[in-house]
Amino acid sequence: MTVTFSPPTRPSATNRRTRFSANNLATILAVAVLATVLLWTFFPAWFTSHDPLVGDGSQKFLPPGPEHWFGTDRAGRDTFTRVVHGTRNTVHGALIGTSIGLVVGTILGVAAGVLRGAVDAVVMRLVDVLLALPGFLLALCVVAAFGPGTTHVAIGVGIAAVAPFARVARGEALRVVQLEYVEAARVSGAKPAAVLFRHVLPNSAGPIVALIPTELGSTILNIAGLGFLGYGALPPTPEWGTLLSEGRDYLANAWWLTTLPGIVVLIAVLAVSRAGRILQRRFRI
Repeated sequence: MTVTFSPPTRPSATNRRTRFSANNLATILAVAVLATVLLWTFFPAWFTSHDPLVGDGSQKFLPPGPEHWFGTDRAGRDTFTRVVHGTRNTVHGALIGTSIGLVVGTILGVAAGVLRGAVDAVVMRLVDVLLALPGFLLALCVVAAFGPGTTHVAIGVGIAAVAPFARVARGEALRVVQLEYVEAARVSGAKPAAVLFRHVLPNSAGPIVALIPTELGSTILNIAGLGFLGYGALPPTPEWGTLLSEGRDYLANAWWLTTLPGIVVLIAVLAVSRAGRILQRRFRI
């Protein structure tokens, strides 16, 4: 009996070029979306001349058109203008929340990985407790305790983001402290603080930085979700989640009030996730 083995087929040059072009296009679109979101955050007046808080009572519930790209709401306010100006509150809250998770999680994770022993056990049990609770539920409990507002929402979401950063930081710290140059620095008489800040932290930073876009996307979704439930910015201040909540009662006759801001949130989160995947491939996570 003869057995014939066929050599593995390799993707053709055309398929490779197609995938390469698709990846490049996705990356370019993600960068363009992120740049637009940043411009909306810091320079909203560049994109619209309408007032986000005051509308025209004679232009209620106008559908999307050349004058009002996202239509108007029940008060005659331009929805696109409110989305653009609401970007600042949402993005600022997301940045604050992600920064809290990054700083606190990195400190706890590196301390657990370097000190080990009882410190490692206590920190990781705390992280396990945070991971056992859904991040959105934990943020909701914090916001319910302290009251609505973008700052309280950001703090709640930031506490929920501590656990992922702590786990990644601990794993990287455990890997780095076992390397030869770290042991050599200790043997040569370097102080623990010098070893930590000169060797451990710089060489552990790559995967931690790559985790930032992923957590930033989750934070944006959590902030929008809490705003949808009424825990975000107080009306009439625009915010992405608040805009979704305001339009849900008019889906039958004004679908654009919820659909178009929702699409903006979706595209922004997808762009952030794309940036996260690029960084993860860069650092091979």
